[in-house]
Parts: sequence; structure tokens; C-alpha cells
Amino acid sequence: MDFWAEMAGRGPETALVGGAEVRAGSRVRLRPQGRADLLDLALDGRIAVVECVEHDDTGAVSLAVTVEDDPGRDLGDARMPGHRFFFSPAEVEPVADDGPRILVAGIGNVFLGDDGFGVEVVREMARRPQPPGVDVVDFGIRGMDLLYALQRDYDAVVFVDAAPRGEPPGTVSLLEPDHPAAGNAASMETHGMDPVAVLRLAREICRIPARALVVACEPGALPGEASGDVVVGLSEPVRAAVPAAARLVESLLDELRRNRDGNEDAHGDGAGRAGHGGGDRRPVAGDPAVHEDAADVSHDA
Repeated sequence: MDFWAEMAGRGPETALVGGAEVRAGSRVRLRPQGRADLLDLALDGRIAVVECVEHDDTGAVSLAVTVEDDPGRDLGDARMPGHRFFFSPAEVEPVADDGPRILVAGIGNVFLGDDGFGVEVVREMARRPQPPGVDVVDFGIRGMDLLYALQRDYDAVVFVDAAPRGEPPGTVSLLEPDHPAAGNAASMETHGMDPVAVLRLAREICRIPARALVVACEPGALPGEASGDVVVGLSEPVRAAVPAAARLVESLLDELRRNRDGNEDAHGDGAGRAGHGGGDRRPVAGDPAVHEDAADVSHDA
């Protein structure tokens, strides 16, 4: 086969490591063989996540990985040097699967007032440890980064965002959108992301996680981008809702990890999406910041 034709083809997406199949999203323990420098010594024994399986023209296999507890891991996901490393299959050990992979995506523009709600929630969550297999990422307005992150082997995604829904400012809602049908690819705005539009475009490219949830907050102040106004910081009712939203997301993570097969509702009550054409909304018991009514959700693009 012609070299360029071979390079243009899609290589295998898996590699065998110690008899186990490893793919994007697999967790491995690093065992550098050379140990020739301080970096090898620092990485030895660390847990990493495989981002992709690389093959060269000779058939040699390399695993591109990011270190699981690296605070700058999102830079590695963006292929920035110093946070993304390459190892041969002989230099890693598979780590036993101890739960689903879940992405928590904080989205919003911190220069547009309450639109930065999702960013503040994931920053709140980043202050405490999260379960293995859970990635909490501040995507901000980086829509394409989020789009490509959804192509990884996640079992579920939880979006955290500000969403005007006609409720009192600071109201936190839990929504489960229906998976959007392929065929109507949405454009990605530079300074704004609708989770359903992101899911639709991700499906056009390749895949989306089996479960998608949205933790949304009713904003109080959203200056228009066209006006050029810059508002840094959340309004008081929305800022007060940040801890409640973080607790809600963490309770969802617990439920998603318990109900890995995705056949049960995220709150374990079996309600799921049945009877809701576009989704549902449920409160967290005893949390006044979370709305207590249920309503259908419209997902018209």
C-alpha cells in the first residue's frame, strides 16, 4: 500500500497490554522502562488515562496518555507539551476497571455575568477529590474542545450551565435531554454553547455518551454579547446556588456509578425520561436552591 494512503487510513483503536485490551479512556499505571531522567522517575507508578492509540508506518504502537491527577490535564487533552506523554504498551500496566467514566463539563462565559455559572460550579468541585474515572473540566467557551472530549470513551456526561427558563434567579434544575437525532448538524458558536447542540454535533462526528444530564441554573444577569458589556462575577442569587449545584452534581455521580448500565434513573427512582418528551427536572431534597416542580423541556434548535 502507498505510504500516504496507509497514513490516511484509520489505524486500530485498541492495543493489547498484558493480555488486556486498552483503548482511549482506559486507565493504566505507568512503568517507564528507561528511567533515564527525573521525569521518568516522577511518572513511575502514576495512574494515567489513555487518550489515543498511535501506530506508525512500521506497526509500532504508542499510547498517548495524560496523568489522571495532573491539575493541568486539560492542557494534555489539548495536546500541549508537558502534560501529554507517550509510552509503549510494555511500559504500562492495565488498571482494573472500578467504575464508569463520567465527564462533568462546566460551560459558560465568565465575562458575561451569570453565564459563568457552570465554570464556578466545576471550580467548586475541583477543591475536593472526585471518584476515579470522573473528569471535572472547565470548558468555558471552548466548544470544540468539549466536542472532541465527548468522542472519548465516557459512559455519561453532566453539563453544568446557566439556562434562562423563566424561573426565579438562582433556581437549579436537573434536565435529561433526549438524545438528538443525527442529520441536522449544528454550528458551534465561539462564545456560546447549547448542550443539546453540542450533543447533536458530536453525534454527527462519531459518538456521544449513553447518558447526558444538564444541571442548569436560572440566571439573573446576562448582558448581551452584542452590547460589548463585560460583567465579571455572578449575581448574588446565582452565586448562592453554586454549592447546591455542586452537591447535586456529586449526588448524580454517585448514582451514575451505582447504576452503570444506564437503565435506571440517575436518582434511582426509575422515572428516567419516561413520560417526558424532552426531559425532566427534579430537586435535591432539603435544598431550597433547587426547584421542586417538574416540567417538560423543549430542545428545539
